[in-house]
Amino acid sequence: MDMRILLTTTSYQDTPGRHHDLLEQSSHEVVPVRGPLTEQEMLDLVTANGGVDGLLHGDDAITRPVIEAALPRLKALSKYGIGLDSVDVQAATDLKVPVLFTPGVNHTTVAEHTFGLMIALAKHFWQGVSSVKSGRWQRLTGTELAGKTLGVLGMGRIGKEMIKRAVAFDMKPVAFDVYWDDAFSGAYGVERCSTAQDVIGQANVLTLHMNLTNENRHMISAEMITRMPQGAMVINCSRGGLVVEEDMAAACRSGKLAGYAADVLEHEPIQPPHPFMDVDNIIITPHIASRTFESVERQAVMSTTNLLNVLAGEPPLAQANELP
Repeated sequence: MDMRILLTTTSYQDTPGRHHDLLEQSSHEVVPVRGPLTEQEMLDLVTANGGVDGLLHGDDAITRPVIEAALPRLKALSKYGIGLDSVDVQAATDLKVPVLFTPGVNHTTVAEHTFGLMIALAKHFWQGVSSVKSGRWQRLTGTELAGKTLGVLGMGRIGKEMIKRAVAFDMKPVAFDVYWDDAFSGAYGVERCSTAQDVIGQANVLTLHMNLTNENRHMISAEMITRMPQGAMVINCSRGGLVVEEDMAAACRSGKLAGYAADVLEHEPIQPPHPFMDVDNIIITPHIASRTFESVERQAVMSTTNLLNVLAGEPPLAQANELP
């Protein structure tokens, strides 16, 4: 039976690959819209023209009202990606809607982007490129990464890939994670810290690789920044809500931090005026860390397969919630 799928992720739509063939071959009706979408936009879409059977979504607001409005027709939510902070997973579970996601497909790509941001920040790439192109030729003195302590909050797939690269650069890795991998930490010489604060207190470069939760939202605040070594750098390719953006901007302006580089903001896209916009030692990319041809296709194929399987009454490749 043909069904209707609401497709909102732009990376999926903009990148060629096998995922488009899978959707076309399914013969389901596809309604493409460019996200990320607000709760009201989602409410309008899931109730229009009789509703939808499945969502192939990115960081759209999938709230309890959205899920309730999409029932009884809605059969599954399929996240293109890993982070589920924009999805009310508890509501979906209460309402018996499977939440599908794509673990294990983008860690290499995200780690490469994160490491690139770290190098760019340490070597003042943004200021240097801007000065050359404007004819000013400003020659700032950078920072060597070798010998520095890399603090990793979240030693999951991406955190581990960062540690592998850091060790190759002769950096000293320290980390905190609730779930500790002894074999990996032993192989790469990772010092285990008992708390996130212990990592923050010694990291010359702090890199964030945690899921955003109510418990860790805004954890990198002015108070936490004061614990960091003078001239430390913070890299964030996880979620913008992990930091207090006003505090981060103030620390970068004052010189307490050498800089902040991120691929994420608390609210995207950026809305001027924003505290980061006039701070030269803050580098922001537009949420593209996982946006490579290779990674997009892997994520898109997995998220599509997840959804098509559920619509066909088959088990998905990965489901984030357990239903009774």
